[in-house]
This record gives sequence, structure tokens and C-alpha cells, in this order.
Amino acid sequence: MTKTLIAFFSRADENYFGGAMRYVKIGNTEIVVNNMKDLLDADTFKIEMKAPYSPVYMTCIEEAKKDLHADARPVLVNYPDSIDAYDTILLGFPNYWGTMPMAVFTFLEAFDFSGKKILPFCTNEGSGMGSSERDIKKYAPGAEVRKGLSITGSRAADATGSVEKWLKANEII
Repeated sequence: MTKTLIAFFSRADENYFGGAMRYVKIGNTEIVVNNMKDLLDADTFKIEMKAPYSPVYMTCIEEAKKDLHADARPVLVNYPDSIDAYDTILLGFPNYWGTMPMAVFTFLEAFDFSGKKILPFCTNEGSGMGSSERDIKKYAPGAEVRKGLSITGSRAADATGSVEKWLKANEII
């Protein structure tokens, strides 16, 4: 039996939804994760920055762009003790400037993913996976990185069907 970890970065506060700003208490990626937990037996780990980005959307995206250009590795609140027990990692995140938030890079660089399967999933409002699959392969050498699932963030709560189909196609459920 395989052991699965859902590791994810998600952002609440003011978010962009198909042309408008809206305040949310739970970020889109976390909504998807909560629905995943109803479909499979997996542990979860939320990737959180010690110094989170601004709750104001426009400020947040500028902070994220600055970190991307600086190739920053934000310090995380905590880390799993180990990922050794896991065969499969479902890695979730919003698309920030065409890839993952830099905190996800911090997470990837903290562990050896050799021999593990990584299945990325990304919430976005039309920008898809960007370069995140290629970036995961670069920063998690030795991992088998499967084709990711792009989810429209503003429809995250309604994505259970596509998530279930993707998990079945990858033999997770």
C-alpha cells in the first residue's frame, strides 16, 4: 500500500477571481485539498511562510514577483519531520508569475524526493501550470513528476470531479 502526502501552499485574504477581487477565508488550493481529503487517505502538510505576503492582492503579487526575481527561498513556519514514509506527494499551489510560489521551492529543496512520485496541482485563473512541472523536476531530482492538474481557482469548490478523474488516472484512488 502506498502512503500519500498532500503538501500544499494556499493563500486566503484578498484574491483574484475572473476579473474581480474578493476576500476569502480559505484559499483556493486549500479548498481543493479539503475536497481531496474526502477522496483518499492521505496526510496533509500546509506550506506556510514565516513572513507571509500581504493580505492585499496587488501588494502580494508584487512581493511574490520580487521574490521570484531574487530567486528567494522564504523561511517556512515548519517542515515535516521526514517524507521518507511517503511514496507519493500531491503538491498543490497557486500559480504565481508562471510557476510555484517561492515557498514551494523552499519546501522542495528541504528534502530528497528520489524514488517518489510527485503529482502537482495548481489553482489559477487561466495561466495553467506554467513552468511548474519543469521546475519541480529541476528542484526534486530523482522524483517521477507526473502531469499536473490545472484548476480554475474561482471554481475550486466545483473541481471534485476533475480531481477524482486525475487521481484515478494516476492510480491514487
